[in-house]
Amino acid sequence: MAGLALGVSRLRAATSLSVSFDGDNLRVGAPNLHFLTGKPLERLKDAATVTFLSQVTLFSDKQGTVFKRATERLVVSYDLWEEKFSVTIPGRGQRKPFTGGATQVEEWALDNLAISAMGMAPEKPFWLRFDLRAVDRREVAEVMGESGLSLSGLIDLLSRKPSAGETSLTANFGPFRLIDLPRTPSGRGRIG
Repeated sequence: MAGLALGVSRLRAATSLSVSFDGDNLRVGAPNLHFLTGKPLERLKDAATVTFLSQVTLFSDKQGTVFKRATERLVVSYDLWEEKFSVTIPGRGQRKPFTGGATQVEEWALDNLAISAMGMAPEKPFWLRFDLRAVDRREVAEVMGESGLSLSGLIDLLSRKPSAGETSLTANFGPFRLIDLPRTPSGRGRIG
């Protein structure tokens, strides 16, 4: 329970959450959110690969009616010889090496999370929830289906209490309206 509280309080304390709209997708930004710390960072520095599962949920009302969900799997590695991080998004076949530190990786990972806003009325309020969790190989196997991440498996995993020292972040934000959000160019943060 302390690990969860730490994660949630760290997310809320660090979050000057920003939401932008590129005409199709909502993008979440939290420049002060740090998840490559503690146990995941130790594992990376011990030459292990760390997998994070993330989910952005779009709610159409304050009662929590789910409008859409977007899930992502990030695989982070660290080259001990060159002291460089690398992130792979398996579902998209994207791999990005970084010459900077953990902060650069965290910013890029968040910048590449998006959820479609298609079908949302521009003036209607909506709420967002952001979930991120470091998972082990067994947990990855539980949520992977033939066509990628299993939504029901991911929801089940993210709803479980994390074990002591595990990185797990959850935060709810809103209300927002599309007409009030800053516009950004389409495809921001994507790599080819």
